[in-house]
Amino acid sequence: MIVRTIGLKRIEAERLRDRLGRMLAALQEALADGAAATPGVWSPTFDLAEGAEAVHIAIELPGVRAEEIELTLTNTELRLAGQKKRRALRGSVTHLCSERSYGRFSRMITLHWPVRVRGATAALKDGLLTVRLPKLAERRGAEFKVEVKEQG
Repeated sequence: MIVRTIGLKRIEAERLRDRLGRMLAALQEALADGAAATPGVWSPTFDLAEGAEAVHIAIELPGVRAEEIELTLTNTELRLAGQKKRRALRGSVTHLCSERSYGRFSRMITLHWPVRVRGATAALKDGLLTVRLPKLAERRGAEFKVEVKEQG
């Protein structure tokens, strides 16, 4: 019985660590943005990856439908907002534990690469929103020949 109790305590400690990590990330994001977090709004988790041709973002949104998502993009940031509705369970149900987030959600992702806003795509499948942002060709450090003309 002691082994099982230690295992459960470890699982709860890991959950708490994960939640605190998400809270600290959201706080850091809000401070970087210069705005305070909105009370009652949760932030979905995401992965950000850079490829040679595009920036790829995968955002976890289980139980959210495409029409419940608002996605806006500028050349410096991607903003995600929407609402996850609680679906009513059938029959008489008593909740023993509820860790899932419901209600309004919001997330701002700062982009550190120049992207083509008009070429962006987003698709929602099995609770995962995948966003592809094509990168602009980097112009810094590019070499251009300048013709020199003789003046007389």
